[in-house]
Order: sequence, then structure tokens, then C-alpha cells
Amino acid sequence: MAPMTKHKLLLATLPALLLGGCMGTTNRGLESVHQPVVARSDYALDLATAGAGLAAGEGRRLAGWMDTMHLGFGDKVAIDESADGAGRARDEIAAVVASYGLLLSDDRPVTAAPVTPGTLRVVVSRMHASVPGCPDWSRNSSNEFDANTSSNYGCAINANLAAMIARPSDLVSGTDAQPLVDTAANAKAIDTYRKKAPTGAAALQATSARGAN
Repeated sequence: MAPMTKHKLLLATLPALLLGGCMGTTNRGLESVHQPVVARSDYALDLATAGAGLAAGEGRRLAGWMDTMHLGFGDKVAIDESADGAGRARDEIAAVVASYGLLLSDDRPVTAAPVTPGTLRVVVSRMHASVPGCPDWSRNSSNEFDANTSSNYGCAINANLAAMIARPSDLVSGTDAQPLVDTAANAKAIDTYRKKAPTGAAALQATSARGAN
């Protein structure tokens, strides 16, 4: 290949190489562009009522549904009722919810379809936190001339934060401080640690090689 032809080919590929170096996620700040996103899903179950309580078998159906949902900490359970007056049914539902270590929420959820008269709608709201777009290796950080951080910057710490937080809604609005704080409960772990005898306080155990083969 002639030298002139090689020179033309290099000039033709130079713009593509320059554009390739500019591709990918750009961020010239210190705050990561990869932030946790919280999504909420609502699951509803309509239960029949009989008088002021639940109809026969509806309590067992509710418990089976919650078992299938793997109800646990972080879930919010509320009741959407067509009319007030089913106080005993509410107490029965609260008892089932309490068996999972949760309290029935007083907030009435907003559901798409109206509640049929003679029924109660139990709504489980579940939030999930994730960091979309991670991991992100879209930018080659070995050739960086614009002071951008790595395209994957912040993915590790924010993805771990989203995975470890017990109540994802705290990432959105935080949580209010408890009006009453039991200092004895807060200091229980510290008190136990302080009262524990050090492992090296006792005398060393005597050992003997007698009888060894």
C-alpha cells in the first residue's frame, strides 16, 4: 500500500476515534449521576364481609395470600373499604397482619377500581430501590481529558445502599424521629458489652501431651 493511501486512511479514521473517545456517561461533578430510584407496587385483595366481620374462610384466604406475598418488614398494609361500620372485620385483618410483625396502616390507599359493597379491600404497598444503568462501563476512563469521573462512579456505593436499606421509602422522605425514646433499650447492647468478661481475664487452661501417640 502506498504511503499516500495509508495517510488518507488514517485521516479518515481519526474523526471516528475522536467521537469514540467522547461517547459514554459524562460527569464533571463529584456527585454521581447514578442515584437510587424507588418504585412502589400495590397489591390488592378483596374480602367478603358478613355483618361487621369477615365472611367465613376469608381470614384463612387472607393469611394464605400474605404467605404467598412473603409479607415482611418494609411492607405497608392498609384497608380500602366501601363504607365504615366493619370494625370487627378490621380487627380481624389487623390480627392477621400482626402475626407477620406488622401494624395495620391508618392511611386509606387510593385504588383504581371502586370497592364493591359488602367487601373490604386489603392493599399491600411494597417499595423497591435500585440504581438503573449500573454497572456502567460506557466510557473509557484511561483516555480522559475533560476531567470527567468514571462512567461507573457511584454505582457500587449507591447500589449497595439500595440493596441494604430495610425501608426504601426512607430514601424518598426519610423518617420522623420517635417522640419517645427508651434509653434503656438503646443502651442495652452497650451495657452487655461492658459487663462481658474479657476473654483473657481467666487463667490459661493447662494442657498436657501425656497419652498422645
